[in-house]
Amino acid sequence: METTVAELIERLKALAVPSHLEKLPRFGIAAGRAFGVPVPLVRDLARTCRTRHDLALPLWDTGWHEARLLAPMIADPRATTPDLADRWTEQFDSWDVCDLCCMNLFRRLPFAFDKVREYAGRDEEFVRRTAFALMATLATGDKKAGDERFMPFFDWIEAASTDPRNFVRKAVDWALRQTGKRNLRLHAAALDTSRRLAGSSDRTAARTGRNALRELSDPKIVARIKP
Repeated sequence: METTVAELIERLKALAVPSHLEKLPRFGIAAGRAFGVPVPLVRDLARTCRTRHDLALPLWDTGWHEARLLAPMIADPRATTPDLADRWTEQFDSWDVCDLCCMNLFRRLPFAFDKVREYAGRDEEFVRRTAFALMATLATGDKKAGDERFMPFFDWIEAASTDPRNFVRKAVDWALRQTGKRNLRLHAAALDTSRRLAGSSDRTAARTGRNALRELSDPKIVARIKP
């Protein structure tokens, strides 16, 4: 018997942990349309579904928080169009949905680098966050892309480094650090960017630069970076 969206919603409800739901606002996540299911349990449910693009789309449209965590986990990258990526991105309203969508789906899309460039120039908070979350997840997850795909990231990071909005600022910081840990060439470029930002008169940019410089200069981190 085929699994339905209604059945998946019921299974999510059954996995709810009340104490987790209570914590969501402390993590900056609105709990009004959430059941309170920890992400590892959502992942376990996704494994039972495997790839089910036909379920991912209506799951997303339910608006439930955990349904929107689950949807990109079971969506098919081959069936995900630029229009669908745009529609989901424009509906992001929490950092975890944004980041997990980037980790589980967007980084696997053939047009992922195009979306980084496009979203980095947008002003909406979560659309812009998507650009930098996607940079970070591509840096760690795309093992085949050449350095020329990543070098432009530093210009976009620098351009957004003065954005004081919390969810943007943290993603910019994340993108800089992760890109800089990909290999030694990108590490050198990331250090240069970090030093410039650290010396900026803008408090947000300087904070990002100092954070990245501290991590990227750590000998233990450097020792793990591939040539």
